[in-house]
Amino acid sequence: MIEDHFDKLHEECGIFGLFGHEEAATLTQLGLFALQHRGQEACGIVSTDGEDFFEHRANGLVADVLIASVLAKLHGSAAIGHTRYSTAGKNTIKEVQPFSVTCQHGKIAVCHNGNLPFADARRRELERDGAIFSSTSDTETILHGIARASGSTALDAIREVVRVTEGAFSLLFLTPEALIAVRDPYGFRPLVLGKYKDAWCVASETCAFDLIDAEYLREIAPGEMLVVTKDGIDSSFPFEEKKHAVCTFEHVYFSRPDSIIFGKSVNESRHKMGKQLALEHAVEADIVVPVPDSGVAAAIGYSAQSGINYRQAIIRNHYVGRTFIEPSQSIRSFGVRLKLNPIKDLIQGRRVVLVDDSIVRGTTSKKIVQMVRDAGASEVHMRISCPPTAHSCYYGVDTPHRKDLIASRMSIEETCRYIGADTLGYLSLEGMLKAVGLDEDSSCTACWTGKYPTLIANGEKRLKAKGSP
Repeated sequence: MIEDHFDKLHEECGIFGLFGHEEAATLTQLGLFALQHRGQEACGIVSTDGEDFFEHRANGLVADVLIASVLAKLHGSAAIGHTRYSTAGKNTIKEVQPFSVTCQHGKIAVCHNGNLPFADARRRELERDGAIFSSTSDTETILHGIARASGSTALDAIREVVRVTEGAFSLLFLTPEALIAVRDPYGFRPLVLGKYKDAWCVASETCAFDLIDAEYLREIAPGEMLVVTKDGIDSSFPFEEKKHAVCTFEHVYFSRPDSIIFGKSVNESRHKMGKQLALEHAVEADIVVPVPDSGVAAAIGYSAQSGINYRQAIIRNHYVGRTFIEPSQSIRSFGVRLKLNPIKDLIQGRRVVLVDDSIVRGTTSKKIVQMVRDAGASEVHMRISCPPTAHSCYYGVDTPHRKDLIASRMSIEETCRYIGADTLGYLSLEGMLKAVGLDEDSSCTACWTGKYPTLIANGEKRLKAKGSP
């Protein structure tokens, strides 16, 4: 498995749901295809015809798993789907969502984007009470809670459970009668509402609507619960109100640039980040080069602000999987070379500003800097379009342990020396928030500041993180 894969932050998943169209499963498959960047290891769909559930889940990409012969068996006019990124060692079919059960409240399916930091403790409580789990997923604890809830209907049971669920969650539930979307009261992970002809659709990002030519209506608000039935759509806010804490990293890296997230254009945010980065960390250079693909928009912004020519001088191979056979260690930077290759005639003899979205462990940045030097660059100046990532995420992003984050153990000067750059500049927290159009009071900046907006878990303890209210 390629080492450099672990030198990026990874989203856990993407979700899509649709209610009210005879081709619900096919449209959901297309929506998931647009959300493939949020999870490349597994995917699944559960559909309903108003009575029964039809489902398919498997490890693999959407185009390989949800093929025509599979979709033909997913009947009904409502469906929910999921794309998943898993951590190492937990990539089994048992973990693939959506999950579905039949309980006292009838048939219920669920898929989840986020993280429930106290799920392990809750799991042990449920197991002591006789519950049997089929996966290691935190999402399954929600279904067990619903099965035990006292509400008289599935909707009542769902409302009862989500109101006491702690953590980050954008959830889609499916019953034979309804599609139910729920976003946690902090609003950590994105969730948007759209309309396809007479059908309603919900997704992690608006790019999923673009693919099926659906109309983007609005963001589902933090703390909102939407219930879609044949009678229409109902909105309620069952949660105690919380201070919003939307994930700023969605704009830095996770979301597709063609999406509207938290009501703002991701591409525009990244372009502004690059312009602000040029103001904060100007340098004399000949070309601005993005680390593809996530550094492109910021690099264009940096070039526009600085007046330094933009050049796409590193080419990315988009067809590299996670697993392959490595040759001997004598081939330096093998992992990076599989994915990235410089255009030497653009780099030779030039002073290069290399723009990327983040530095996690630093190993990949080090190899890219050396690759650009080997291509003939006379100077390499690294510019990062967010602050140093120094803290782990507990809200649905797969991050390394804090000790493995280079910014938690090295200063900027030490990091610069480690990656081999001539200079290194990070965008300030204030500059990043200004570019996105958010403020620190309404966004989660924990991975940069260590100020967690909620309690976080350590075993069965609930810890108040530094800076928590």
